[in-house]
Amino acid sequence: MARKPDISVYKNFDQIVTRMEEIVGQVRDKDTSLERSLDLFDEALSLGSKAVGLVDTTDFSPAELERMKDVEVGGQEADASQSSDTPAKEA
Repeated sequence: MARKPDISVYKNFDQIVTRMEEIVGQVRDKDTSLERSLDLFDEALSLGSKAVGLVDTTDFSPAELERMKDVEVGGQEADASQSSDTPAKEA
């Protein structure tokens, strides 16, 4: 069984995103073995969990919270208008 990847060196969200981008590049490389790809996948899962934890425990400023609220509402409105204006595709 493979050992759990050490992700303790990644302390903030930007470091995690940078490492995730590196992992994507390595997995896409044709010379990366299946075993190595699976190890990278495990690392990416651990990094993703850590990123979620960082976001969940972050104290956002009122301005940041308002921006996030606007983005969420805007995304929902776009989805709703798109689904009502766009006819369903027939198979």
